[in-house]
Amino acid sequence: MPPVLSLCRRLAASPRFDAAILVVIVLNAVVLGAETYDSVVDDHGSTLHALNDVFLGIFVVELVIRIAACWPRPGAFLKSGWNVFDFVVIVGSFVPGLRENATLLRLLRLGRIVRAVRLLPDLRVLVVAVGRSIPGVASLAAMTLLLIYLYGMVGWVIFQDHDPANFENVGQSMVTMFVLLTLENLPTYIEKGQELSDWTLVFYISYVLVASFLVFNLFIGIVINSMEEARAIEHRREREAASLTADPMDDLHAEVEVKIDELRSALDELQARVKRRR
Repeated sequence: MPPVLSLCRRLAASPRFDAAILVVIVLNAVVLGAETYDSVVDDHGSTLHALNDVFLGIFVVELVIRIAACWPRPGAFLKSGWNVFDFVVIVGSFVPGLRENATLLRLLRLGRIVRAVRLLPDLRVLVVAVGRSIPGVASLAAMTLLLIYLYGMVGWVIFQDHDPANFENVGQSMVTMFVLLTLENLPTYIEKGQELSDWTLVFYISYVLVASFLVFNLFIGIVINSMEEARAIEHRREREAASLTADPMDDLHAEVEVKIDELRSALDELQARVKRRR
């Protein structure tokens, strides 16, 4: 293997290299923030512009190093979504139409700051977890909206004459039910409902138990499950990245670890089937 490629692999796998790039990203963020002050731009505008070019040059070198670290499989670099994001943000800065557009150029520079996410494993897990939780959260939101509508209709039937300010129509009733998700002013609503009938307690208590406690606990469960999936994905991604940048002699070790994980998943699935049959 050429010494240059070997050096690129060591750099790409080095935590110190990631830390150095993270420092550059932070400095870039400071410069971008300084550009929002007119007085600073008037006094040091050329210096800030030069610093942005220097940062871009460093990011280009980093990109080349990470691509070279995947040799002789440079296409594997694009298998990672984070790598694709880095490539688009950095290469986009050289597109003629974008460089002349100040707004788009600033957005691309902000994209370089977002690149800090890939260098912080815990933050990367959180971002992946947010993405993984979207389908579950969307389903939960649909269920919550249906629940708010049902209770809003019931509330309108019960309180439309007694409390028109909060239950004048189904729209206002749904707004009231949505506010009650946070338990805000719940004692006030209960007290006003008891002026009509003590049975209104059933309406409010059932709503609080189902909509507030149950929905929020389901939301927490979705987030926790997404966090576990994100950690598993991140662990697998780190292994794949290590197999790309490490010595080819270590590929066999990486493949063995993948097979072990597959066997564990198959065993967990088999145990789940046995439990269901019982």
